[in-house]
Amino acid sequence: MSDSVPADRAVPGPGPADDEAWLTLPDVAERLDLSISKVHQMIRDRELIAVRRNGVRRIPTDLVANKTVLKHLPGVLTLLADAGYDDDAALRWLYEPDDSLPGTPAVALGGDRAREVKRRAQALGF
Repeated sequence: MSDSVPADRAVPGPGPADDEAWLTLPDVAERLDLSISKVHQMIRDRELIAVRRNGVRRIPTDLVANKTVLKHLPGVLTLLADAGYDDDAALRWLYEPDDSLPGTPAVALGGDRAREVKRRAQALGF
């Protein structure tokens, strides 16, 4: 039996720390103008990534921009999965600050550094 960790000492999960930086799956479906079942399919197909936060599956808001999924996200998620990363590890990698980008790989995917993020994700498999 494991001891529970008090909420004030709980280790935050991977991804953004701010609860407002996350969308629930119904929110994503509405934002993308898709059915909830299509959002579930996108997660299964590694076009999106979702993790449980406070018992609810959520997706970081930065990964869903302007009513679309970030262009290079599915490719990066596939590369990370091929390198052995599970969803938690992939989110941790996407949100690990990297001064050479600058920022995080997740933020860089929305800008002109997306190809560099893909290159780095690809290198993890070797």
